[in-house]
This record gives sequence, C-alpha cells and structure tokens, in this order.
Amino acid sequence: MSTAALYDIPVSKITGEGTSLAEHRGKVLLVVNVASKCGLTPQYDALEKLYTRFQNSGFVVCGFPANDFGAQEPGSNEDIQAFCKSTFGVNFPMFSKITVTGPDTHPLYQSLIAAEPKAISPGREAFRQNLNGFLQKSGATTNPEPGILWNFEKFLIDRNGKVVARFSPEVLPDDPAVIAAIESALNS
Repeated sequence: MSTAALYDIPVSKITGEGTSLAEHRGKVLLVVNVASKCGLTPQYDALEKLYTRFQNSGFVVCGFPANDFGAQEPGSNEDIQAFCKSTFGVNFPMFSKITVTGPDTHPLYQSLIAAEPKAISPGREAFRQNLNGFLQKSGATTNPEPGILWNFEKFLIDRNGKVVARFSPEVLPDDPAVIAAIESALNS
C-alpha cells in the first residue's frame, strides 16, 4: 500500500468531525483498537504514559474504539470519550467507534492488517487459547490470522506512513519490545 493511501483513508474524530491520519503525517503513530469494558482496558493508562513520554519527539497514539469483541465497547462516542478522560486522563487522539473485524472491517484496519499480517507476541497462541476458553460459553471463537485477535492490538506506523510493527493485545504498551520499536521509528 502506498503511503498516501494510508493517510487518505477517511476516519472521524470521536467528536464526529471527519479527518484522516494525514493530520499526523511525519509523526510515528501507534494505532490501537480500544474498548472500555475489557480486561485489557487498563492499557489506556500505559498508552497515555507512552503518549506523554514521546509526544514531543513526534509520537502519537491513535485510539479507535471497537465493539467487535465480547461487546466490550457498547457506549456512544460521547460515553467513550468521557470514560477515557475521567478514568485514565486520556489526552491522545481518540476516533469514532469503528469495526475492526468481519465483513464490515473499516478500510483503515483492512489496510493495516494487509500491511502487517502477523503480530509480534511470544504469548499470542496462549492468549488465543485463553480467549477461546472465555468465548466458548457464547459459542464464539477468536479470529484466525491475520485478523485482529482482540481489543488493544497495536500497529506502529513510521514517519513515512509505513506499518513497521504489529503487537498482539496482551503485549503491554510499555513492554520493552514496544518501547524499542517506537524509539527506533522515532530515530529513523
């Protein structure tokens, strides 16, 4: 995919205004599908700390709420924004709720997955097995590769708009591998 294509995909800010990632052209982006009622929701805190730590170096966290996994993001954009601000002090850019899996996958996520079909994670299969055990009650299963496994999957995009890494949901935002990848992208 060309750089222009990734930057040109229309998205909406959580407040409803249309935009695109082109607003952050030339910066290193960490695009994350987020949810407010997930066991991984505390990652918001680490994402905000990452944003604060690297923001002045040209780093931006981009949060994309999605209700695709266990209905763990049921609220409106207004509810999500209020929750993120009041609970985790989120100041990084949040976008309107989108779909990141299935036939209605947002074009941004179609492009991200196509650009980086495999996530980095030493424990992805164990995490998948745990999720499948959790989902068994409802008769659901996790997405097969290269689909998004769960909430809080992370895509790192370099200053040129190229996807350079993808991290599995259980890899925390402050994991040394994530920090090293961010620092490498910032220094390139």
